[in-house]
Amino acid sequence: MNKSIWVVALCCSMAACAGSKYSSKNIKMDLQGHRGCRGLMPENTIPAMLKAIDLKVTTLEMDVVISKDNQVVVSHDPYFNYHITTTPQGKTLTKAEGEKQLLYTMPYDSIRKFDVGLKPHPDFPKQQKIAAYKPLLSELFIETEKASKAKKQIIFYNIEIKSKEATDGIKHPAIEAFVDLVMEVINQKGIAKRVTIQSFDPRALQVMHRKYPSVTTSFLVEANDKQTLLEHITELGFTPNVYSPNYALVNQALMDQCHGKKMIVIPWTVNSVEEMKRLLALNVDGLISDYPNLYSLLTF
Repeated sequence: MNKSIWVVALCCSMAACAGSKYSSKNIKMDLQGHRGCRGLMPENTIPAMLKAIDLKVTTLEMDVVISKDNQVVVSHDPYFNYHITTTPQGKTLTKAEGEKQLLYTMPYDSIRKFDVGLKPHPDFPKQQKIAAYKPLLSELFIETEKASKAKKQIIFYNIEIKSKEATDGIKHPAIEAFVDLVMEVINQKGIAKRVTIQSFDPRALQVMHRKYPSVTTSFLVEANDKQTLLEHITELGFTPNVYSPNYALVNQALMDQCHGKKMIVIPWTVNSVEEMKRLLALNVDGLISDYPNLYSLLTF
C-alpha cells in the first residue's frame, strides 16, 4: 500500500484496536518522527518538525518541560544537554555544567538565548547543523499547523511529559500542575483530538485519565523494564490507548496481549529498515524513528 492510500484509509486496524479515542487518526500505520527527525535535524526544534512534515510523517513526537515562569518548552532534557548546546556567549558546556542549567529554574526568555542546533551531535553525523533554539510548545503548534495546512496534511502530535516523582519541585512542577500547563496550551490551540500524551511516569497518565479522559494516552516502557504488561496496567489503574515499549521488547506474545486489550502498539526508537520490517511483520500499529526518511523504503 502506498503512502497516499494509508494516510486516508478508513476503518483501519489502529482504530479497531484502540477504540473511539484513537479512531480520529483514520490511518493504516502511524509513522512518527522522533523529536521531529533527530537523525536529520536538531532535535525538538521547529526546523526538525517542519522537515518531518516534509517527509510526510503522520505524527510529530516531542518532549516538553516547564520553565521557571511556567511556560511549556519543547525539550527532551530538563537541562541543557552538553552534546547540543552553545551558550549565548558562544561557548560549549561540559556535561556537569549543562546539567546544572535546569530549565525549571530559568525564565523562558533566558532559555531561548541558548543555541541547540549548531554543535555537531556525536551520535547523529547526518544531522544538519543550523542555528536553533528550544521553542515554546505554543509557538511550535503555530508553525506546524501552518505548514501542514499549506501541504494539505493532517498532523498529529505525540507529546511526552518528562517527569519523575523524585524530581517534583526540582526539575519540574508537581505532576498535576505540569499536566494542566501542557493541556492548557493544547486546548487553547483546539487540537486535543489530534494529541497523544505519553509518559514513563504513571502519575502523568493517571492525571490525564482523571481530568482529560477524552485525550489519547500512551504508556512508555524502557528497554530494561522488568514489569509485565498486566503489572503496568495494574499500576496505572486503567488501560491506556497506546502501549509504547522500546522496540527490543516487542514480540508476538506482547502484540497479542496488547491487541487483546484493545491497545495499539507503537515502539520506539526504530532506526533501521531491517528492524522496521521485523516490527511490521508483527503487526505493530506504528513506528517512532529518528530517521522518518526511511519510511519511504517500506511498503504497507
